[in-house]
Amino acid sequence: MRRTITPLILLLIFGCMTPAAAADKIGVVLMHGKTGAAKPQSPIGQLVARLTGAGILVEAPDMPWSRSRFLAKDYPGSMAEIDAAVARLKQRGAVKIVVGGQSMGANAALGYGAGHAGLAGVMAIAPGHVPELSRYQDALAHDYRRAKAMVDQGDGDKTADFNDNNQGRKTKIRVKARIYLSWFDPQGPAAMPANAARLKPNTALLWVVGRNDLMFARGRAYAYSRAPAAAKSAYLEVAGGHFETPKIAAGQILQWLQGL
Repeated sequence: MRRTITPLILLLIFGCMTPAAAADKIGVVLMHGKTGAAKPQSPIGQLVARLTGAGILVEAPDMPWSRSRFLAKDYPGSMAEIDAAVARLKQRGAVKIVVGGQSMGANAALGYGAGHAGLAGVMAIAPGHVPELSRYQDALAHDYRRAKAMVDQGDGDKTADFNDNNQGRKTKIRVKARIYLSWFDPQGPAAMPANAARLKPNTALLWVVGRNDLMFARGRAYAYSRAPAAAKSAYLEVAGGHFETPKIAAGQILQWLQGL
């Protein structure tokens, strides 16, 4: 005998399930590191696969600090691209929004959290880019001062060669002065401790660092402890170094997201 499902039964089933399912729908903006990408084999690409496989909605855009775009936009311009990724997640049905990333992507996630209320969480995975540290600026010969002089003279849109330091590797980058200043000014918008302190109330912060990462020695006091207390914030130490952290911590990151 064929079983008939009446409209009333359908209403009872889906009427009960829809609110719970919607409440559980998490969307994550996940950003790669400096000169990185979100390709499948990349550290962030592998984490994207793990999260999407578990039903998490993920946007992993090519950001202005990727290898192909470096450095295409200043800090506020980069925040606008995160805004667009958040909007796409909401269009896909995400209810709880988390913004996270690795290295410079973690830096941007903290900056976004500092300027935006209503996020369920911020994930700083192997955080990097520390313009506020004097030792970092010493390695760059305080090149932000040259960029600032150009901006002050009205030459902010002119390009020049500036010093960069990516995980101990010193290089020269050719970029507009105003964009360099935006990212490298020690008092500018990319200072992670200041951004952590400005996270909005009740924004959960997940800080993940590998024991072989340069950031590990700075501990909780560097930025994590400056964030407003939130019940679901967590400081996670894992094995490995800067580039392996997203893969090594993938299971714990997923568990944290599912607990929001």
